Amino acid sequence: MDGNGRWAERRKRPRIIGHRAGARAVNVCIDFCLEQGIEALTLFAFSSENWGRPDEEVGALMKLFVNALEREVEELHRRGVRVRFIGERDRFQDAIVARMTAAETQTRANTRLTLVIAASYGGRQDIAQAARALAVDVAAGRLRPEDIDEGAVAARMALADLPEPDLFIRTGGDHRVSNFLLWQLAYTELWFTETLWPELDAATLRRALEDYARRERRFGLTGAQVTPPSNRNDA
Repeated sequence: MDGNGRWAERRKRPRIIGHRAGARAVNVCIDFCLEQGIEALTLFAFSSENWGRPDEEVGALMKLFVNALEREVEELHRRGVRVRFIGERDRFQDAIVARMTAAETQTRANTRLTLVIAASYGGRQDIAQAARALAVDVAAGRLRPEDIDEGAVAARMALADLPEPDLFIRTGGDHRVSNFLLWQLAYTELWFTETLWPELDAATLRRALEDYARRERRFGLTGAQVTPPSNRNDA
């Protein structure tokens, strides 16, 4: 969700105003997913590297985070949304962790949409914690080193209970994944837009889905293997 700061700077406003506008765009994205029947949405709200930003901005973001938890969770629960958080929770204040846990507990039985908030999260960190979990199992004799394969690693990743993402969308014009879901994005389709996150609307998300629908996902196979000649529309 990139572009909050630039959106505010172009309007000669403090960066936190951009983050507040970005919070409204989150609701646009959730509404769109519910309307389209999308089953899982993961939002990169705050990276493990974002802690290095100025203290004033981090503090304002934490207040915004708390306010969103207090204001939105009841409505998300009413609409059948399950809320989850991934990332290093121990870096947050106890009061924030308590609200995160309460939101997960309240919504855990919901099935209409799983909304994952990546907060204090990094893709490399995710892989490292999976490696640590495997090492603990090996040391305890529960796992043999030769039994460690992709499935064993995947089972210990933060999103082990969800399918791998079909589509990655980045707003703001930069063409990189910025340490987001590095393991999970191996075969995800990537879509980039110049649109700044606070300006996100349903039309932009619809364009992303339409572009995705035109792509051929081969997962390492050939086009002929994925789509037999009888089903192709080649001229």
